[in-house]
Amino acid sequence: MATSVDCGREVRFRRSLWSLVECMVPCCGLPPSMSGTVSSDTESSHGSITTSTSISTSTSTITGTFFGYRKGRVSFCLQDDSRSSPLLLLELGVPTAYLAREMQYGLLRIALECDDKSKERCGLYNVPVWSMYCNGRKVGFAIKRKMSSNDAAVLKLMQSVSVGAGVLPVSPKCEEDGELMYMRASFQRVIGSPHSHSFHMLNPLGSTAQELSIFLFRS
Repeated sequence: MATSVDCGREVRFRRSLWSLVECMVPCCGLPPSMSGTVSSDTESSHGSITTSTSISTSTSTITGTFFGYRKGRVSFCLQDDSRSSPLLLLELGVPTAYLAREMQYGLLRIALECDDKSKERCGLYNVPVWSMYCNGRKVGFAIKRKMSSNDAAVLKLMQSVSVGAGVLPVSPKCEEDGELMYMRASFQRVIGSPHSHSFHMLNPLGSTAQELSIFLFRS
């Protein structure tokens, strides 16, 4: 039956996402963050993100991928689809394990802010450095970078993956950095203005397995 198949897909997605979190976070005995506190911190620090509205907005669905070595920093890539060239490739200022720890309670909001005072502003996807906030806390910076040969190899390995999470094989010289983890999902892109874009992860079949949003805005 169609219902049985759909339920099975949702269960597999939840299991693969949780397995990724367990792999990257050896000890999950940390006290859970209160969702109300997270929401309050995020809204108080970036009220314009969560409360602003725009008369003319456009939406589309794109592919977003987190990947990185367990002991290294995590990268985030946006693509039109799993086989296209990256629209945006960022190295986030947090270790992969830190991001997984924030994700394990089901709510992750990443805000990237740039303070562009130049007379000729570049496009939002060409901003070189962003201030990064994770669930309302400043955690450093995110840096735009060009795709390297290693990035291209990783994305090529995942061309056939539309949605999922797991571990990719690594070369022997990179084994000391730990497993190469990834999580890929479809995101709804909302363009509020040329200076404000947001990306909201679409859970399969409307499930609520994970709430994950990324905000890019120019102050």
